Amino acid sequence: MAKIISLVNQKGGVGKTTTSINLAAALGKEGKKTLLIDLDPQGNASTGLGYADGEFKNDIYDILVGNCTIEEGIIKTKFKNLSIVPSTINLAGVDVEFVKNMLENPEFRQNDQLRNKLAEVADKYDYIIIDCQPSLGICTMNALVASNSVIIPVQCEFFALEGITQLLNSIIMVQSNMNPELKIEGVLLTMLDGRTNIGLEVIEEVRKYFRNKVFNTIIPRLVRLVEAPSHGKPISDYDPTSRATEAYQNLAKEVISRNGE
Repeated sequence: MAKIISLVNQKGGVGKTTTSINLAAALGKEGKKTLLIDLDPQGNASTGLGYADGEFKNDIYDILVGNCTIEEGIIKTKFKNLSIVPSTINLAGVDVEFVKNMLENPEFRQNDQLRNKLAEVADKYDYIIIDCQPSLGICTMNALVASNSVIIPVQCEFFALEGITQLLNSIIMVQSNMNPELKIEGVLLTMLDGRTNIGLEVIEEVRKYFRNKVFNTIIPRLVRLVEAPSHGKPISDYDPTSRATEAYQNLAKEVISRNGE
C-alpha cells in the first residue's frame, strides 16, 4: 500500500513543485514505484516532467469530477519507476463542480474526493507524492485528507516561517475532523545560498521551531535546478552530477528511512 505524502505550503516560491518533481524522481531511482499527482492548476509539475497542456487526454480535474477513472488519467513517464497524473487550468473550476454536487446530493463529501480516487490505485505504488497549490483551498484540503503525511518546504530566506502557523492550524483541523492519521513527515529547508548569513540564520530558526522534524538534507539554490523543468526533466536526468541531484537523492533516502524501510 502506497505511502501518500503531500508537499504543502500556502506560501509560493518555496521550492514545493521543484521538490515534488525531484523527490518523486529520486524515489523512483531508489527502486520505489512512485506516482506524482499534480494538484495545482498551474500545472508546473506536469510541464516540469515534459507534459504540456494539450499533450494528454485526461487530467486530475477529469478524475475528481468523474469524467474518467484515475487509471485513465495516469501517464507512465520515461523516468524510472515514475508515473504522473497531470493538471491543467481546468482544476481551478473544481470547487464549483463540488458545490454543485453538494447541492444535488447532500451526502457528497467534497474533501474526500481525492482520497476515494487514490484508494483505487494505492496498492500499485510504494509512494504517491502530491504537489499542492500555494493556498489552503479545496484542493489542498483534499490532499491533506488523502495523505498519510506532509512535507513542508521552507526556503532559507527572510520571512521563511511566515504563514506556517496558519498551515499548522489547518493540519490540526484535518487531524481532528477528517484524517486523524495525518502526520508531519518533515520540514525541508530549500534554496540555501551558502554565501549569505540569512540562510544560516533561517536554518537555526527553523530547527529551533521544528526540532527533529527538520530533514538533515538541505536543498541548495542552483541555476541548474531552476533550468531543469524547462527541459521537462528532473535534475537527476538534466544534470546527474549536480549537487541538487545528490541532495534530492539523499532526501529520498531520508524519507524511505523515516518510513522504516
